[in-house]
Amino acid sequence: MSDLLTAAPPRAEAAPSPPSAHPRRRWRTTLVGWSFILPNFLGFAVLTLAPVITAFALSFMDWDAFSTPEWTGLKNFQRLLRDESTKVALKNTVYYALGHVPLTMLAALGLALLLNRRIGGVGFFRAAAFFPYITSMVAVAIVWNMLFHPEFGPVNQLLHVIGVTDAPGWTTTTAWAMPAVIVTSVWRDMGYYMVLYLAGLQAIPQEYYEAAKVDGANAWQRFRAVTLPGLRPVTFLVLILLTVQSFKVFDLIVVMTDGGPGRATLVLSQQIYRIGIVEGEFGYASAISLVLFLLVLILTVAQFWFNNRRERR
Repeated sequence: MSDLLTAAPPRAEAAPSPPSAHPRRRWRTTLVGWSFILPNFLGFAVLTLAPVITAFALSFMDWDAFSTPEWTGLKNFQRLLRDESTKVALKNTVYYALGHVPLTMLAALGLALLLNRRIGGVGFFRAAAFFPYITSMVAVAIVWNMLFHPEFGPVNQLLHVIGVTDAPGWTTTTAWAMPAVIVTSVWRDMGYYMVLYLAGLQAIPQEYYEAAKVDGANAWQRFRAVTLPGLRPVTFLVLILLTVQSFKVFDLIVVMTDGGPGRATLVLSQQIYRIGIVEGEFGYASAISLVLFLLVLILTVAQFWFNNRRERR
């Protein structure tokens, strides 16, 4: 009897849910997820993925858009190895990247360090530094062409004032045309990457700087031991973005120098445009674009590998 009195009452079993309730909910969740992903995926598939696959196939064909594509195998790539203009464009592209990437990173980091302070009007100066990035590329190229004018440009006028008698011809000479383009692109792009560096600087805990001060570290030592390591993820991101952007440069050079004088500023993107759009040799242009894609891919993978190896240390 006592066992019966102290025994716990039997639990009421929960009514089983309808067998179709959970699959229906899961299916509804899947549809909601696809409704968010599908518009972006369709845009990517139509505007990016399909042209990339088509260009890959055309790189092994001979096609001028008016005839039936003809399979030629590696003929386009063999022609590429003998094409002097494409070799010059490749060298100029590497030259531009080697100048544009480090200078933009240094300028952006310097601006971020200067504007990461609580001073009056800092918001205005940040906006002013970022403004060139959202300015029309055509307007930027035209204005800097005027600034670099060999006779009437303010740049050479300033050089004459400080005693330089033989001022460069800038975009009118083969030796100085690419440096002029690099300076212009650095001025335009540094504001955007400054914003990324500002975000990285503001994410570094202030306690690290205070601890370094207590240990007696000066400003340079704090920069090396705290700021640079704290900015490592941002620096890696900036390096990747700048590398890809540098190898794809097109509009600035077309408007500013059109690849000249001669072939001094001819880059791979412009070479692809000239051969594919102007001359109508879509197969050969696709072969050059495939080489450019593989070059950027190899550089990006190498940067990821080097960064991961350094992170493991």
